[in-house]
Amino acid sequence: MTFPLFLFAAGFGTRMGALTADRPKPLVQVAGQTLLSHALALTETPVVGPRFINTHYRAEQIVAALPPGVTPVHEPVILETGGGLKAALPQVGDGPVMTLNTDAIWTGANPLEELAEAWSDEMDGLLLLAHRDQATGHKGAGDFLMQNNRLTRANGAVAPIYLGAQILRAGRLREIPETVFSMNRLWDHLIAEGRLYGVLHQGGWCDVGHPGAIPLAEAMLHG
Repeated sequence: MTFPLFLFAAGFGTRMGALTADRPKPLVQVAGQTLLSHALALTETPVVGPRFINTHYRAEQIVAALPPGVTPVHEPVILETGGGLKAALPQVGDGPVMTLNTDAIWTGANPLEELAEAWSDEMDGLLLLAHRDQATGHKGAGDFLMQNNRLTRANGAVAPIYLGAQILRAGRLREIPETVFSMNRLWDHLIAEGRLYGVLHQGGWCDVGHPGAIPLAEAMLHG
């Protein structure tokens, strides 16, 4: 089975400070390649079909960096994660859609292939997670508890964290009336119905959300 893929790349990247004063965060470099290039390399797999990417801040730079076959979806205003994917439903469709953040570095198994292998019809959402000791540079409590692969909120407990990759029945976003909203809104609906699931990533991950994470990500890649 192949899935449309939606890459999140519209944000301002304010935590990157001076590094994003003249470029969007996906064009910040890690180990000689942009974060966008690292993300796009993961999409070169048979489980990925049409590819889309949202843009807003310095959108022209993102568009100029895209290879053939990746379609930009421009957001005139920032819509957050849930709103951004909802606005792109005419392009990506209502069925199962993969999404991937563009501000992380991965090692080990391809995260998109892990999601595709674990996906099944009883799911409306499937999130890729990792234990905290696999998440380089991550601070804070866990995100989700997992029992028989079903997810509930961790509520401050030590628990796996969300890595910014998922499969979602995107049409369910239509149930949320707002235009601007976080993906958490839909996840909470799916948790209440017992239809949000998780799978653990077999490898390493580093959230490159601030300048101090760049050397951590490079050390992880070279380790």
